[in-house]
Amino acid sequence: MRPLSALILAFFVSALLLKNGRGASAGAEPVTCSGIVPMRYRNDKISITDFGGVGDGVTLNTKAFREAIYRIEHLKRRGGTLLYIPPGVFLTESFNLTSHMTLYLAQGAVIKATTDTRNWPLVAPLPSYGRGRERPGGRYMSFIHGDGLRDVIITGENGTIDGQGEVWWNMWRQRTLLYTRPNLIELMNSRSIIISNVIFKNSPFWNIHPVYCSNVVINYVTIVAPTDSPNTDGIDPDSSTHVCIEDSYISTGDDLVAVKSGWDEYGIAYNRPSHDITIRRVTGSSPFAGIAIGSETSGGIQNVLAEHINLYNVGVGIHLKTNIGRGGLIRNITVSNVYMENARQGIKIAGDVGDHPDENYNPNALPVVKEVTIKDVWGYGVKQAGLLHGLKNAPFTGICLSNINLHGSTGPRTPPWKCSDVSGAAVGVSPWPCSQLTSTFHAGACSSNAF
Repeated sequence: MRPLSALILAFFVSALLLKNGRGASAGAEPVTCSGIVPMRYRNDKISITDFGGVGDGVTLNTKAFREAIYRIEHLKRRGGTLLYIPPGVFLTESFNLTSHMTLYLAQGAVIKATTDTRNWPLVAPLPSYGRGRERPGGRYMSFIHGDGLRDVIITGENGTIDGQGEVWWNMWRQRTLLYTRPNLIELMNSRSIIISNVIFKNSPFWNIHPVYCSNVVINYVTIVAPTDSPNTDGIDPDSSTHVCIEDSYISTGDDLVAVKSGWDEYGIAYNRPSHDITIRRVTGSSPFAGIAIGSETSGGIQNVLAEHINLYNVGVGIHLKTNIGRGGLIRNITVSNVYMENARQGIKIAGDVGDHPDENYNPNALPVVKEVTIKDVWGYGVKQAGLLHGLKNAPFTGICLSNINLHGSTGPRTPPWKCSDVSGAAVGVSPWPCSQLTSTFHAGACSSNAF
């Protein structure tokens, strides 16, 4: 098992090579989609210290953050305002961002969440979930939060946002949570968002959660939490569109990147899909999934491209997961150029994963999964190649596997694939998969790019 420091170093070396144009082919510039949201320069700049902020790790800076952001919101400088966080540890309660602002963390700057959870504010459940993800009713507001925002940038010189999540993890383990734990960052109903060059550490729950958002770029971020920290997903685009996640390192206790779109009858009624999601050049490790679709997929998920992914010590390398009662269309998913080392399972596409918000879900609301292409995958130390498990009354169709090699740690002998209620094709897959992927339509369908 590679130490975390070695994995982070390997990621930053590869990122540096890519920035210098030395990637898969010499002199080639890496493909990016950062142009979706251009980086904006702010002429107006203020510092948290202008509002009494003290970076001693002891002083509570909630008032300073809220006053600084109130000033940005109400003065409305042309072009927006940059809030500068200098080196130091700035302890604070949760706070809201505003539109047309940049939160800039200098090198050595830390925004640290208080561990006093007694007065943590509550917000309403997401309408596409109908309740908190962990507990009925509302949920604790994310540490850094925003709703209905435009033109927001969170960036800097690899400063740190530290959620101090252990107190929340222990509440979850001891079953003393009253409401669903807070995310580290959640932006709702927002657009034109950039999150880059920041370290996210020890989130209480999911780390970065854009929900009902559009035009979001997340790149050059590092996200870390202990492998035993519960439900600390890295990045979860949720009922969001035109999201680009690139050039990042993630090591957490749950899925590294999970695309979502609502939960059972609530997600079906809200009917807001996730689509046009790009995930590129992500490296990481997790006891759960590397790249995940679901399990909350009720609004539908379409047009997802994940490529150039490096995974180490993962539970499942590539995981599409949904369930009876979810409904929703999962379509046009392409995952390519994946390297995984030490995985419990290489590829899993399953229709029996995830729980339900309540007993009111519709058992006849079956998900539709089709047009999934997984290609150019190499795995070493993979205990089981894969499991493809559709639904009897809603088989998964158009599953294309191409140029995939998944090997055990002592040689090419890997337990066989397990398949049911799926159809598709396989080309150049080792070990050879189940017959359902070779007999139902011409294998040439897998040779074209489905994205």
